[in-house]
Amino acid sequence: MSSSLVALAGLSLFLLGYRFYSKHISHRIYGLDDSIKTPAHELADGVDYVPTKKHILWGHHYSSIAGAAPIVGPAIAVIWGWVPAFIWVVFGTILIGAVHDFGALAISLRHKGESIGKITESIIGPRSRFLFLTLIFLLVFIVAAVFALIIATLFVSYPGSVIPINFEIAVALLIGYTIRRKGGSIVIPSILALIGLYATVLVGWKFPIHAVDIASPLVQWFSTADVWSAFRETVSLGVPDYELIRTGEIMFWIHFLFIYGFIASVLPVWTLLQPRDLINSHQLIIGLLLIYAGLFIANRPIVAPAFNPGAEGSPPFIPFLFITIACGAISGFHSLVSSGTTSKQVDKMTDARPIGYGGMLAEGTLALVAVLAATAGFSSLQAWTSHFESWGHAGSLSMKIGAFVEGCAVFLGSVGIPSKLAVIFVSVLIISFANTSLDTAFRIQRYVVGEFARSVNLKTIAGNRYLQAFIGVFTAYLLAVGKSGGKGGLILWPLFGSTNQLIGGLALLVISIWVLKRGRPAFYTLIPMVFLLAVTSFSLIFELMGHIAGNEWLLTLLTSVILFCEGWILFEAVVVLKKNYRKHLPLGKYKS
Repeated sequence: MSSSLVALAGLSLFLLGYRFYSKHISHRIYGLDDSIKTPAHELADGVDYVPTKKHILWGHHYSSIAGAAPIVGPAIAVIWGWVPAFIWVVFGTILIGAVHDFGALAISLRHKGESIGKITESIIGPRSRFLFLTLIFLLVFIVAAVFALIIATLFVSYPGSVIPINFEIAVALLIGYTIRRKGGSIVIPSILALIGLYATVLVGWKFPIHAVDIASPLVQWFSTADVWSAFRETVSLGVPDYELIRTGEIMFWIHFLFIYGFIASVLPVWTLLQPRDLINSHQLIIGLLLIYAGLFIANRPIVAPAFNPGAEGSPPFIPFLFITIACGAISGFHSLVSSGTTSKQVDKMTDARPIGYGGMLAEGTLALVAVLAATAGFSSLQAWTSHFESWGHAGSLSMKIGAFVEGCAVFLGSVGIPSKLAVIFVSVLIISFANTSLDTAFRIQRYVVGEFARSVNLKTIAGNRYLQAFIGVFTAYLLAVGKSGGKGGLILWPLFGSTNQLIGGLALLVISIWVLKRGRPAFYTLIPMVFLLAVTSFSLIFELMGHIAGNEWLLTLLTSVILFCEGWILFEAVVVLKKNYRKHLPLGKYKS
């Protein structure tokens, strides 16, 4: 099968989905009205609530949701064949993921920019709110620890990316400060910054940065005594152990990222978040255009099998396809972004459609190219089979990211970009968006900690964003460093996919009840909700049985807690639906 034809089919469906389906649900169920003042205007504070132009906010939203997850998910899910991955990415995005993101943003705009967890209290009840916040805290807790590891690993694996990424952060701060002080448009400076970023990609290509070269004492200090002692011995023998050096460098970057994450989470959004994310959105658009151009020019065949349900060591194809490909089709994390940071910056109500629905479709294009990179980026079926010989082999962090980076580098070679430079180009692309998701996660966790504090009347924490940020960042830091090499987050990573999709299903549940209470047709959100909660519940039960059999008691406990939270929220939701069924289910007159 031609990769170009598959790409063209997917992109065409995305365009049709935005043109017709998003317009239909925008009018039919969300009823956006620009006469209603948005939270950004009503509660403007210059820190979190800041009215923002549509294209700038689209850049923030897109950059925040388009992290590493829509890359690593498809890069392993194609082990079951490229057809199931393609179908789930395309139709899951159009009918479920984009509806979910759009809906979370729309109802948050009607609730003063509150998070989906807080909104749960007014729609279902206070106990459900507390349980939902618990699930959100757990998800962001895992995301922050693992994304820090992913970025640190990429810095070490692709040292040419270090200069461009840090240049981008520094320039974004300069742009944010300058625009705030002197006024003017942010667009032109961000485009100039993007050009500078590409220039530093060339610099990084020629001058890669290794942490051990620039901060050897810190690399030593961040490593365990045993590791560094062994490192010194191997160096004295003239045979350095590069694996030990790599461990120390990863730990150095993890510490750097957590310090950065704390600072980024407490800064006003105009300082770093908006200018950096606008640069990132431009970068991703250009990057995707180049990758797709290379894909169409090369027109490589898809060498992977269409269906491969019996992959060695893989879990059941159903439901785990829908869990493995999370952010590329539907992700609960997106509802946290929509209702956590984005809703506080929306200028007009109607901006929610291009930002919420359109942003998710744009992420779908990233997931689609990840599917094609991991299936058409290989030279032969034999090469693909060697990479995907088993679930354990294909599922390692380096193999998942490597499949995307190397596959996209092949596509970029078709537009004349040398392979080594293409690898750096793609690695900078991945790190930029993983980094955006990381500090957005820290900001969301700050909000969650604040909501927990307010619910139990801890005024000292509830009114102090620095304390909230410290608690959110430090707890994730403890998880990350809880295992050698910063791999503590991987202990809980098996829970990520299911927890992420569960939060997506519960967000759709809250959205559905909100829609029903306004006398609007809710099957656009109810059907995706039932499907997503069904596959998620099945996967959680399957995982729980595996954890019990493997004597993994921490995972057993946490999985049980997650299932309990889900069951309780569903029980309370059913009670609410029963009370409101006769009154609100008939369509009747629409309510604003």
